[in-house]
Amino acid sequence: MPVTSIRTRRWKPVAFAVSAVLVGLAAPALTATPAAATTTAYDATYYKNAIGKTGTSLKSSLHTIITPQTKLSYSAVWEALKVTDQDPNNSSNVKLLYSGISRSKTLNGGNTGNWNREHVWAQSHGDFGTSAGPGTDLHHLRPEDVQVNSIRGNKDFDNGGSSFTNSGGSLTDSNSFEPRAAVKGDVARMILYMAVRYEGDDSWPDLEPNDAVTNGSVPLHGRLSVLKAWNEADPPDAFEERRQNLIYSNYQGNRNPFIDHPEWVEAIW
Repeated sequence: MPVTSIRTRRWKPVAFAVSAVLVGLAAPALTATPAAATTTAYDATYYKNAIGKTGTSLKSSLHTIITPQTKLSYSAVWEALKVTDQDPNNSSNVKLLYSGISRSKTLNGGNTGNWNREHVWAQSHGDFGTSAGPGTDLHHLRPEDVQVNSIRGNKDFDNGGSSFTNSGGSLTDSNSFEPRAAVKGDVARMILYMAVRYEGDDSWPDLEPNDAVTNGSVPLHGRLSVLKAWNEADPPDAFEERRQNLIYSNYQGNRNPFIDHPEWVEAIW
C-alpha cells in the first residue's frame, strides 16, 4: 500500500508594518504571508537530504532526489492520465485542467470534442518534444480539451486576458494564459517542478523560470513572480495530492516537492 502524504502546517501570522498612523498619512500596507511551513511523511526518508536547506543548495538537493524516475512512452501517457486525473465524482471521466470540464475517458484523441495531452511546460520552450523524459513527465502532463489546448498553445503564464469557449474561467491574450483560479497553484508547482527536475545535466535542456511572457522556443517559462503568487493563493488540494501519490507509487517513482512543501518555492526563488 503506498504511503499517503501527511501534511502538517505551521501557520505564520500575517506581518504588519508597525508605525503610528498620522493624520493625512495612509495606513501601513500588509505584507503577504508566505506559504505555511509543512511536514510530511516523506521528510525523514525521501526528502531527508533536503530538509533545512534553502536557495541553490535546496534546489540542487531536490534535483538529486527527484531525478531518478521511471520514464513513460508518450502512448502510455494516455492510459496514465485516465488514472491520475480521474474525476472524483465520476470514475468514467477525467477532469480537464484549464476548463474544469468532466469528460469521458474514452474521448481521448485529436478531434473537436476530444481531450488530449497538455504539456503545462510548453514543449517548445526547450524543444524537448514528446520523447521519454520531459515530454512524457506526468508531473506536468494533464488532460485538456483539444481546442482549449490549442488556445493555450505555448504561451507563458500571466494574469489577464479574455474568456473563450470552454474556458472554465481561464483567460488568454496575445502572449499569455491565465488558468482558472482552482488550478493556478497546480500550474505554478508543475512549472517549478520542471525547473528543478531538468537542470541540463542529462540529454535535456536546462529548464528555468523567468519573469517574461515572450520566451518562445528558449528553455525558459514565465512569469515567475505571478507563478509564486499563484502558489501562495492556491495551496495543494486533495485532487493534486492524490494525483501526486499515484504518479509516485504507480508510474514514475518520483515526487513534486512543491506539492509536499509549497514553502520551498519561496525558499528557492
